[in-house]
Amino acid sequence: MLAGAIVMALVSSGIGVRASGQAPAPPATSGPRPTSKVVLENARVRVKDAFFPPGAAAASMHTHELAHVGVILTPGTLVFTEPGKPAETVTFDVGSVGFREAHVTHQVTNPGPNPMRV
Repeated sequence: MLAGAIVMALVSSGIGVRASGQAPAPPATSGPRPTSKVVLENARVRVKDAFFPPGAAAASMHTHELAHVGVILTPGTLVFTEPGKPAETVTFDVGSVGFREAHVTHQVTNPGPNPMRV
C-alpha cells in the first residue's frame, strides 16, 4: 500500500503505540521531536492532533497496536521508514486521508522547512 495512503496515527478505536522489539533506529536529526495530544476520547475512538516541527524525527521506530486513520491538516512532506525497506518520502495536501493497518513498525520524520499537523 502506498505511504501516501498511510499517514500518521490519529483516529482509531483506541490507538496503542509500543516500541518495537528491534533496536531503535537513530533519529534523522538530533533536533525537535513530533508531539501529539488527545483532543477527543471515548469508549469507541481516540483522536490525536500530531505536530511535526520542521526537521522533526520520532525518537525511534514504534508500532501502533491498532489500525488507524490520519487526516492531513497542513501541507507538507513526511518520510516513512520501516525496518528492512527503503524510506518512502510522501508529499501531502491538506485534507488527504489515509489508513494504516495495525502492527506496522515505522519511524516518521518531517524533512521539510514547514511544520505539519496530522
